[in-house]
Amino acid sequence: MSVFPKPYADLVARLRVVSGFVLVLAFAWFSLPDFRSLAFGLPVSLLGLLLRAWATGHLEKNICLAESGPYAYVRNPLYLGTLLVAAGLVIASQRWLLAALFAAVFVLIYLPVIELEEQHLSKLFSNFAAYSKRVPSLWPTLRPVKSDARFQWSLYIRNREYQALLGFLAGEAFLIAKAFFFRIAP
Repeated sequence: MSVFPKPYADLVARLRVVSGFVLVLAFAWFSLPDFRSLAFGLPVSLLGLLLRAWATGHLEKNICLAESGPYAYVRNPLYLGTLLVAAGLVIASQRWLLAALFAAVFVLIYLPVIELEEQHLSKLFSNFAAYSKRVPSLWPTLRPVKSDARFQWSLYIRNREYQALLGFLAGEAFLIAKAFFFRIAP
């Protein structure tokens, strides 16, 4: 049974990219990073980025059900990685307003998109129902599904995850510049 009505989920799936740009603008405008917040936030973001990279090296979209790598622990490692990246950026920003904004976007946009994608996967792969019973959606299990599949750089490239890395590096450069060169005293 769907938690979100399909027309709503379809709408927010189309708005996902636009909402990302709005978040970037809000983050650029409202963040107030300093050395300490960067020291705590950036490692959290880096963990999320590494999780996303690991996941894309195991993902062959619409060809086979990903059950190896991080998919052995959690069904949606890309979204969990995105959540970690955002959490780290919020920590670095030192702004509760941005935390509330990121949380609202995740709940109102990403959760319905996850539901749509899982509906798609259940139609595409007959083994998805069994997999989803063994592996949780967003909170990793400590009992992973066993798999011999290995990380593939070719999948990382094909899935264009290097774009997330470039975006992350640009965001980090912006935060560092804002913290050290454009800091406005309260």
